[in-house]
Amino acid sequence: MSRSAFHQQHAERATAEAQRLIDQRSALGARWLYWVASELYQLTPPEYAAMVRRELARLNAG
Repeated sequence: MSRSAFHQQHAERATAEAQRLIDQRSALGARWLYWVASELYQLTPPEYAAMVRRELARLNAG
């Protein structure tokens, strides 16, 4: 599968996952960053984890 096809297939899911992570920020407080790192570490394949990290950064900046 090409990178472009992989991105198109998983873009919506990656955005939803990033939003789920951000939604937990207020509930977890200071522990949030460590929790997010743990959640990202568990995502597979690595290409998908990278997509979620990029979406998380985009949503976090906005």
